[in-house]
Amino acid sequence: MKILVISLAGIGDTLLATPLIRELRANLPDARIDALVLWAGSKDILEGNGCLNTVFQQNLLNQPKAKALRFLGPLRRARYDVSINTHPQSRIHYRLIARFVAARTRISHEYDCWSALDSLLINRTMPQDYQRHTVENNLNLLPLIGGKSTLPEHQLEVALSAADTEWAESFLAAHGLAQKARLGLHVGSGGTKNLALKRWPLPRYIELLKLVREKWPDLGILLFGGPDEEPELQQVMTVHPSPLVIRVDSRTLRQAAALMQKCTAFLSVDTALMHLAAAVKAPGQVVIEAPTLNKTNEPYGNRFTLVKNPAVSGRNLEYYRYDGRGIRGTRSELIRCMESISVEAVYDSLTGVLR
Repeated sequence: MKILVISLAGIGDTLLATPLIRELRANLPDARIDALVLWAGSKDILEGNGCLNTVFQQNLLNQPKAKALRFLGPLRRARYDVSINTHPQSRIHYRLIARFVAARTRISHEYDCWSALDSLLINRTMPQDYQRHTVENNLNLLPLIGGKSTLPEHQLEVALSAADTEWAESFLAAHGLAQKARLGLHVGSGGTKNLALKRWPLPRYIELLKLVREKWPDLGILLFGGPDEEPELQQVMTVHPSPLVIRVDSRTLRQAAALMQKCTAFLSVDTALMHLAAAVKAPGQVVIEAPTLNKTNEPYGNRFTLVKNPAVSGRNLEYYRYDGRGIRGTRSELIRCMESISVEAVYDSLTGVLR
């Protein structure tokens, strides 16, 4: 049997598909199982995953249609028996790609934006469940190919090599942090649609670090983030010039994950790096609640402290659903929503894990 796992949404969503990939291999040990991803970071996450034969990566949404079709042509000619669009991929574009690849069995969840056209693109479906984690929504697809969940427990998987761990240890030693407590920080978020508006305001992070550094003057501050977040990270370092406030210059997400594993605490909103920290069971994980956080995308398999958002107040699904749209609300409304989380609230949560 030949199976194509299609994970074209965020990098974190690809990470959340790894328990399904593990179960596919357990159910079908002799199958060819490939993955198709959009982002280079998603391919980075899947590198070294022993359950996959091949990982195909191309940003199909930002390319001319002719180039995208040329890339997809070999996948169509591979004649897959099954394609699985993993959760959450609500945009119809992802199902159009599945239809072009043309596996005989094409599987997807049904989303809030489902239409008659979707039913022509996909021939086996499962309703999504907002009350269950994305990992569980994905595992619910197994019966559609005659499979079942066989493992006693499931984990997010990222294959850290010895070289990744050595890089993290060398990084800490080079910056004199090997024997110090360390706070990992990600001030950014995904930038597609209007998802940048779920970030906690940068001035609040800067103010928070002032309080943290006053209380723990020997604490190392590790600033994680991609190239798109460089301006924000430079602002933080400009306000807090110190050899203990360090930009993490990892070349891969696996290196970043190896370093997260060695943090005393890790702080972010719900981002790919939040999921990566959960995957390596980073200690002291603290999550600032954005409107996009709900039961489906909480850190999986790792204890975490939630800093609640008083403006959201349990109405997360009123702000954001898997319907192909962005966060509901105007720019000013969403900024005020994230501003409703005080510096003191985040500081108190960090104090609880750094103590």
